[in-house]
Amino acid sequence: MKPLKNIAIVLGLALISLTSCAQGGAEDKPAMKNPYYSHTDTKPVKIGNDEWKKILPKGMYYIAREEGTERAYTGNLWDNHQEGTYYCAACGNKLFTSNTKFESGTGWPSFYQPAGRGSVVEKTDKDGSRTAVECKRCGAHLGHVFNDGPRPTGYRYCMNSAIMDFEAKK
Repeated sequence: MKPLKNIAIVLGLALISLTSCAQGGAEDKPAMKNPYYSHTDTKPVKIGNDEWKKILPKGMYYIAREEGTERAYTGNLWDNHQEGTYYCAACGNKLFTSNTKFESGTGWPSFYQPAGRGSVVEKTDKDGSRTAVECKRCGAHLGHVFNDGPRPTGYRYCMNSAIMDFEAKK
């Protein structure tokens, strides 16, 4: 009888463990649908971090609002070679096009210029050592820009995949 009891305990613990793991993934899902996401609206999105926290998945919030960085070679867009457009995953603003994307060897999607004047804003990092790139519409942190890129601009916009959506050319 004792071996059956031990098996039941082990199975019970395994079931609890699996349930806990399954719930862990739900943590990265947004609590509500994003009402600010649009590919056509150009009005600035002016909401606080408390509101963004309700809308954005945890990993995206970390990059967009806390100026985090995903690990190199882990994002889903660094090795994307399809033709199309890259949008801000927080608000839908057009950021970059595939014809300005290049292989930088850094493990992050890199572009030599933004899609247009309404795409991004450059700001000096808090420590003053680098130039951060933010979405012009919602202020989401996207990555950094460096002056070691290819012609014609000489710039490398080094972006985080997690804060960009890609739409393939139709």
